Amino acid sequence: MGLEIRKVVTYTEETLIEGGKQAGKPLKMFAAAAVLKNPWFGRGFVEDLKPEIHAIAPVLGELLTRTITEMAGSGSAIEAYGKAAAVGTSGEIEHASALIHTLRFGNHYRTAVGAKSFLSFTNVRGGPDCAIQIPMMHKDDEGMRSHYLTIQFSINDAPAHDEILVALGASVGGRPHHRIGDRYQDMKELANNEA
Repeated sequence: MGLEIRKVVTYTEETLIEGGKQAGKPLKMFAAAAVLKNPWFGRGFVEDLKPEIHAIAPVLGELLTRTITEMAGSGSAIEAYGKAAAVGTSGEIEHASALIHTLRFGNHYRTAVGAKSFLSFTNVRGGPDCAIQIPMMHKDDEGMRSHYLTIQFSINDAPAHDEILVALGASVGGRPHHRIGDRYQDMKELANNEA
């Protein structure tokens, strides 16, 4: 079975006030999701998932990357990024994982934003209106805690039991008023305490 997309959904969030204080720079977060027929649905246990991964993942990677970079204004504007997949209740977690845990999917996004960091992710099983949570981190620096973000949304009719929802997340900016430092400061302090 080839790629059968039922719908593409986008979500935008802009935080202007955090903790009762105006943000110096609003945090803008975006998500783009494709809802598609699970290509392995109704086939029993499928041992080799590669034919469908090779046929579908690159198309999804290109489509969602194009959609989310247009939402953000450009790939270079995106500072933090992540990915997620949710398989419907008649599918396996492996089906959700198969479409996002391949370089044929993720490299479209990494290249478009010029990233060095790996894509953080979630993959879950759920029904219509389940929470889609996309954890994100800075595209160039995994230790930059200001960009440890999560965008969350749901789609009231997806994923159906025989579908997979695949999504990308992005931010322009980090958390307003971030003040917990980064992991490098922790490492330095811990090293000084051990000395």
